[in-house]
Formats: sequence, structure tokens, C-alpha cells
Amino acid sequence: MQRAREQSWAALHGIRERMRPGISEDEAKAEATEVFKALGMERLWHPVIIRIGENTTRIYRERSTPDVRLGENDIYFIDLGLVFDGHEGDVGDTFVVGHAPEKQACADAARALFHSVADAWRTQDLSGEALYAFANEHAEAMGWRFNHAIKGHRVSDFPHSVHKAGDLGELGVVPSSGLWILEIQIAHPTEPYGAFYEDLLTRTP
Repeated sequence: MQRAREQSWAALHGIRERMRPGISEDEAKAEATEVFKALGMERLWHPVIIRIGENTTRIYRERSTPDVRLGENDIYFIDLGLVFDGHEGDVGDTFVVGHAPEKQACADAARALFHSVADAWRTQDLSGEALYAFANEHAEAMGWRFNHAIKGHRVSDFPHSVHKAGDLGELGVVPSSGLWILEIQIAHPTEPYGAFYEDLLTRTP
């Protein structure tokens, strides 16, 4: 699981290096296949999701507004579900190009909120349900709108649904280390942009 996680993060940053003003989501996805091939990815377990600008407020089930291209001062996120050596990785992060301080603050807040929630799990042994209640409370205190539709999930050797279906945010027990993905998605309370961050919950940060 840790190797799948590490390789997935390497893939995400490989895609990030290719993101540039003017690129579309579809073009970025097409270039991502070259990154995956170089890393020896076996398969996708969920479609590659790259959201740009206004599309960063949408969840994975929603279609992007078409023909959105990365602006000179813009925000985007990458969400990858990849399989390496039969094991699932699932990572996501948000980045800003150019000079967009408010959008950068949103990206930073998603990361900070993820780490606050993960630390609460490590120190307080919170259930999955309690983790998402904690996340919602802290997002609002930070001044961001929390996306309640995103609730995390289990990963494992592919496919994880054989081992345990359901969302982390509906888990009534303390999630085990190295098996659950914590997903955080927030948005500006009034402006059309947001941020996403996800990673594996592990006892060591």
C-alpha cells in the first residue's frame, strides 16, 4: 500500500510539471498517460480527474464545464486512482499557477485541513463519522465551505469493494491505519473555485 501511495504521488507531481496556462482538462489527461507509462502503472481504478478553475467546485460524479482552460492566474486539482503491483493508490492535491493569492489560500487550506483531521484521528482515535464532523466544523471556522458529498473510502489490493464498500464518513468505528483514504474538498463561500486534497491515513504523518 505504501509503494502504491508513493508511486501515485510521483504520478501526480509528474502531471503537475506538465500543467501550464492554456492547457485543457482533456489535454492534461492525455499527457498523464505518458507519466503513468513511465512509472509502470498497471491500471486505473477510477478515471483521472483534473479540474480547472470553476470546475474545482465539482465532485467526482459531476461532469466538468467543457472547454475550460488553465488561466494565467488560476487554480486546478488532480485526483488519481492508480494501481501498482496489484494495490490501489489514491491521491489528490490542488495547485495554483501565476499570482492568485486567494486561490493559493484555498489550496493551502485544503492541505491544512487534511492534516488537522488526520492528526485528530491519530491523537483522539475518532471514528470515520467523527472525523468528517470535525472536518466540517474546522472548515467553517477557517472560512471555507465544506463539501459534504466527499467522504473518503477504503483502499486495498484491487478492487477494494471486495473487501469493504462504503464511505469513511459513514464508518462508525475508528479506521485502521493504511487502509482508508481521507478526502477533503472545500470551496470559497461565494467565489467559483475550490480545492481538494486526499491521501492515505497512516499512523506516522
